[in-house]
Amino acid sequence: MNRVAKFEKVSLEQFREAWTDTFGPADEGAIESVYEQIKLPRRATAGSAGYDFFAPVDLKLAPGETIKVPTGIRVWMEPEWVLKCYPRSGLGFKYRLQLNNTVGIIDSDYYYSDNEGHIFAKITNDTNEGKTVEIGAGTGFMQGIFVEYGITVDDDATEIRNGGFGSTTKKA
Repeated sequence: MNRVAKFEKVSLEQFREAWTDTFGPADEGAIESVYEQIKLPRRATAGSAGYDFFAPVDLKLAPGETIKVPTGIRVWMEPEWVLKCYPRSGLGFKYRLQLNNTVGIIDSDYYYSDNEGHIFAKITNDTNEGKTVEIGAGTGFMQGIFVEYGITVDDDATEIRNGGFGSTTKKA
């Protein structure tokens, strides 16, 4: 088995900024408490391909509701690897819980981004059955799988990332 990555927490300052952007101003002690409880992603069994990401707080989504979740997590990985993020299978099956971008792609150079490579998950309860999704703090809600990738023989990309969502297609 290739060992190609390492999960870490983002700094408390980055988490505070992301938390406030998502949920609005909150008591500093409350944000620090959430930050201290963040669990690094891990596999549930030796045969699991996916690393479970855990909800930093209780999440409740009514049918059709969407929320952006700052996970507090970043990942260093070897070049030529990518982390692909999906909803946990059971949540997708029971509630049609979906990532809004269908599959989250975390590139190896995202780690060096100006937001410390903070991984977010924007999730939607897309149920057709009127079910409310409730995810307890510390419960797995998303899974990430590391995949090696190749490039074309005539690839000449040399640009360096500094940004998050959509930053690699922005030109000056």
